[in-house]
Amino acid sequence: MYGFRIVDKLQKIDEDITKEQLKYHSKRVLVSKEFTFDAAHHLHNYDGKCKNLHGHTYVVVFGISGFVDERGLLIDFGDIKEIWKNEIEVFLDHRYLNETLPPMNTTAENMVVWIFEKMEEAIQCREKQYDGARVEFVRLFETPTSYAEARREWMSIE
Repeated sequence: MYGFRIVDKLQKIDEDITKEQLKYHSKRVLVSKEFTFDAAHHLHNYDGKCKNLHGHTYVVVFGISGFVDERGLLIDFGDIKEIWKNEIEVFLDHRYLNETLPPMNTTAENMVVWIFEKMEEAIQCREKQYDGARVEFVRLFETPTSYAEARREWMSIE
């Protein structure tokens, strides 16, 4: 069994580790962050329950890849959260999606592409800040067991 132990000495920069050692590799890596939002919508031209106004607690999962900086970071998780909160979630959370999204049927399949495009646009606007950063995938869960996904390799295919 492993017991709890207090660290004997806290590692210090330029004493126990150099700045040059902070970046361990030069490989592309992927970071992922998950968010939830609640929204109402209904589907057009659909003969099922979803033609009626109803709501979901959606879950969005982002996968963003790129190269680490001199500190060993690709992108701070707080930066992803800031983009989500300020540039994407404002159109989604506690909203009537048929009204706040561009004209579309508010299916998970349509929405996940819109969310992908918004995050990709935000990352591209910050390209000098993040080395080679790009959105690799967005997964949008409409229920705990049902999701739609957009992937980078599919986005340019018609």
